[in-house]
Amino acid sequence: MPVIFLIFTADSCKISYSFSGASISPQISTLSVQRFFNRAPLVIPGLDQYLTDALIDKCRSQTNLEIVRDLGDVDFEGEITDYRSQPVAVAADAYAAMNRFTITVRVKFTNTVEPHFSYEQSFSRYEDYDGTLDLSAVEQELSPKILDVIVEDMFNRAFVNW
Repeated sequence: MPVIFLIFTADSCKISYSFSGASISPQISTLSVQRFFNRAPLVIPGLDQYLTDALIDKCRSQTNLEIVRDLGDVDFEGEITDYRSQPVAVAADAYAAMNRFTITVRVKFTNTVEPHFSYEQSFSRYEDYDGTLDLSAVEQELSPKILDVIVEDMFNRAFVNW
């Protein structure tokens, strides 16, 4: 009975593992995040900085990439394009029973090492809130929740390849 030996070489195989599910090429070592400006019709002070910082924090905690000020091997840039509240359910007395608070962010992700993973996309998320409340009463609580989900979407699209 002949015995066949197979020899495998690992020179051309490059696999990266991560607990976050991120799949990042070993050739990528730096990441940059440009400031996300707020270009929505309704501008809330500090929202753009919160988004920028949240994305940097997410990348820092979920990857081993060095965060650089100049352009990195991978780069995020974009802007907040929409920030609004609108009624989604009307009560019998013709007043809003439920309102929807929506934030939309346009993102350009550039991967200089693997350009086929680059993308330009808008991410939009919302939270519903009681129609008897004014947006100013809930936006401090809901804005970070919405932006955190958008940051997760941006990160996953860039590094988890969904």
